[in-house]
Amino acid sequence: MSERRIGTFALSRRILMESRRFWPHIALIFLVSIAATPLTLLTPVPLKIVVDTVIGEMPLPSWLSGLLPTSFQEANETWMLIFAAGLMVAIALLSSLQGLVAWILQTYTGENIALAFRSKLFLHMQSLSITYHDRQGTADSLYRIQHDSSAIQYIVTHSAIPFVTAIFTLAAMIVTTALLAWDLALVALAVAPVLFLLSSVSGRVLRERWHQIKELESSAMAVVQETLGALRIVKAFGKEEHESSRFTYRSGQLIRNQVRMATLEGGFDVGVALTIAIGTAAVLVMGVNRVSNDTLTLGELLIIMGYLAALYAPLQTISKKVAEMQSWLASAERVFALLDARPAVEDRPNARPLVRALGAISYKNVTFAYEGGPPALKNISFEVPAGTRVGIYGATGAGKSTLVSLLFRFFDPSEGAIELDGVDLREYRLADLRNQYGIMLQEPMLFSATIAENIGYARPNATHEEIVAAAKAANAHDFIARMPDGYDTMVGERGMTLSGGERQRIALARGFLRNAPILVLDEPTSAIDLVTEAGIMEAMERLMRGRTVFIIAHRLQTLKDCDMWLRIEGGELVATGAGAPLPVYDGKTDKGLREVS
Repeated sequence: MSERRIGTFALSRRILMESRRFWPHIALIFLVSIAATPLTLLTPVPLKIVVDTVIGEMPLPSWLSGLLPTSFQEANETWMLIFAAGLMVAIALLSSLQGLVAWILQTYTGENIALAFRSKLFLHMQSLSITYHDRQGTADSLYRIQHDSSAIQYIVTHSAIPFVTAIFTLAAMIVTTALLAWDLALVALAVAPVLFLLSSVSGRVLRERWHQIKELESSAMAVVQETLGALRIVKAFGKEEHESSRFTYRSGQLIRNQVRMATLEGGFDVGVALTIAIGTAAVLVMGVNRVSNDTLTLGELLIIMGYLAALYAPLQTISKKVAEMQSWLASAERVFALLDARPAVEDRPNARPLVRALGAISYKNVTFAYEGGPPALKNISFEVPAGTRVGIYGATGAGKSTLVSLLFRFFDPSEGAIELDGVDLREYRLADLRNQYGIMLQEPMLFSATIAENIGYARPNATHEEIVAAAKAANAHDFIARMPDGYDTMVGERGMTLSGGERQRIALARGFLRNAPILVLDEPTSAIDLVTEAGIMEAMERLMRGRTVFIIAHRLQTLKDCDMWLRIEGGELVATGAGAPLPVYDGKTDKGLREVS
């Protein structure tokens, strides 16, 4: 998918807005992180006390002597050494506690930000059209939701906050170092433009590289997902080695790109380290000269070198965070591209509510084409009174499933309109409209959950008694009761621990519980044997009573009790009929149906 690149400022603004629910938490993390700055300023102080006061004869710094009683300052060197050592331990302990609190807050806030954003993406992904997912592939969307969505967490809590904290620390270090020796501070800061130039150049290159790596990771995941989803076919054709080779090839491409990325990042790190080393060496040379000239004490030089290391630490953090963030910014661009994809079907402003429809359906000059393709349906018109059973048949690929997919508003017609009870489907609220339908497919879709949960999927607030009643109506209760865990039996992924007939009965029970006024049955019995079909058809007959029903079938015998028939060929409605007897179709003519002019 070709995706537009988003500028760093615009991207950062969107990330900030996505995390606005957690701004109080972020502010607290920031305050705790800022507490590291005074602790960093205090870190070299014990060493200065030891060198200048304990070993030498210099008095304590004025700001410190004002905090200690005179009697203590006049004590012998041993007590002053103990004080310096105790101060060092206290600073280390406070720094560790500050880091621990910051880490806990970062983890809690970051994980909650990621969960909220991931949930939003997941909900949005489900709203996108089936055509989008067919074109994009589910593996790519899964990768963006599960992996790329973590970007917002790391950018906010692990990159942005340390970045801003480093700026505050840098400012404090610059002021403190300048007060001690302004010329050394200027020399130390001379490397800053070089570091920012390195960050700017590397950032652009790294972001594009990270896009390529994430696309390759998604591609490798797609091979695994496709193989596991079609494992029976893979085993039947003995293609395990082939699929393994496909995975190895795509993963090999990924490794080569990751090695190139590591080389780029390593080169950037070397450049940063070398620049900082040059700055440190220059300050050291000038500082030693000043000590030799008695314009600086040895303790002051040591504290300046300590502050210099602390000054370069935020500079290094800023430079490295810019490079490190490119991975997460690339991920953020990918998830926002998914979030920016618009559903093909949305509610109109002031859409009409719908509680329960009567079930009258009207197709009026409906034409539909999938994106970029020829028309799949062409100028189709017919009327279905409420409570009518409609049989739809025709060759594979004729457009039968597309015809009923428009009922659910999975897509909207390119031309014409479909009406429910005399109102265009597009005028109804989408959620209310889809509540009017029950559906049974050739291969019933069950979830990796219990039997009760699969039946209750039709109505989540249903009681256990209602679920059991629906199972009895579908002739499913007896086989469920024979299972060791009854309704609490796990059905496995896609319900594969059950037979085809058992899965179909559970899907049928779901239909009874749904109690929708309109049913769509898409080849509901074609994958089961005749004996099982008889039991299912008997239950299905009860389900269809009093409802508008669309039955798609290849076998005309399945349509024998329909009130009207539609034959679809090449996306066109070529024949219609109503009433008994069952039409006979020999592949060329339709006996009992009238041709559509």
